[in-house]
Amino acid sequence: MNDFAVYLAAERGFSAHTVRSYRSDLTDLNRFAAEKGVQTTDALDLELLRDWLWDGSNAGLAKSTLARRSAAVRSLSGWLASTGQTPTDAGSRLRAPKADHHLPRVLTREQIDGLLAGLVARAASGEAIATRDLAIVELLYASALRVSEVTGLDLGDVDLGRLTVRVVGKGSRERVVPFGAPAQRAIVDWEKHRHELENGPGRALFLGARGKRIGSRTIYELIAGLLADVPGSGPSGPHTLRHTAATHLLDGGADLRSVQEMLGHASLGTTQLYTHVSAERLKESYNRAHPRA
Repeated sequence: MNDFAVYLAAERGFSAHTVRSYRSDLTDLNRFAAEKGVQTTDALDLELLRDWLWDGSNAGLAKSTLARRSAAVRSLSGWLASTGQTPTDAGSRLRAPKADHHLPRVLTREQIDGLLAGLVARAASGEAIATRDLAIVELLYASALRVSEVTGLDLGDVDLGRLTVRVVGKGSRERVVPFGAPAQRAIVDWEKHRHELENGPGRALFLGARGKRIGSRTIYELIAGLLADVPGSGPSGPHTLRHTAATHLLDGGADLRSVQEMLGHASLGTTQLYTHVSAERLKESYNRAHPRA
């Protein structure tokens, strides 16, 4: 598993988060295999892998989790076969149920404006954490970034003159994404206070309370706290701001290809999810407003 993790990161370019998820899945497979008396990789077969997925299904795992488990073990079995550690690729014919596709949570313009107004008021105090939090949320919403992309930003990745930020996304794909004047002002203000948190030399744009590069959990906790009092159901993490930005772009007339490039989606089909969100929002408005709805 250690060698496989190195392969995923170094040769496949998987993010640290994906590698951790795959390791967690395969640790559970190791447990299940041991219970069935399977101790070596060359004893893995399709029946065992199917039984493992079935066991997870009976335990109430979501279809999305089962799909990820299937992907993890197919990747492992393919690597084992290619490196000669197993005689055959046991997972090549493994299939998992397709993940359920739920429409993501999207904030209204009024909700996002209120959220940002509250952060601006807090940042007016000049307190370093408050200015950092405003810059993070402004950038998340302005550029529709993933949380891992924000935590990975270095000082040199932001071009305040051109209003662009260079990020490395999934699969180590690099892209340049625009942001607006409010995000620019927030980042400039944060950079004035950044030294108050800095603990030794470092390139990270955003720092945690201990002065090192900020972690994903800190940003999750920040966004979850901000969204706790915002009406609406669904997830309350940073991805909500990414969903919101993408939907607002399409609502404002941006074309799908441009939004795809901005989000860093490999497939246009992934981006098309947001056209469904826009359509649902239109239907909701119609049902509320039209007398013949």
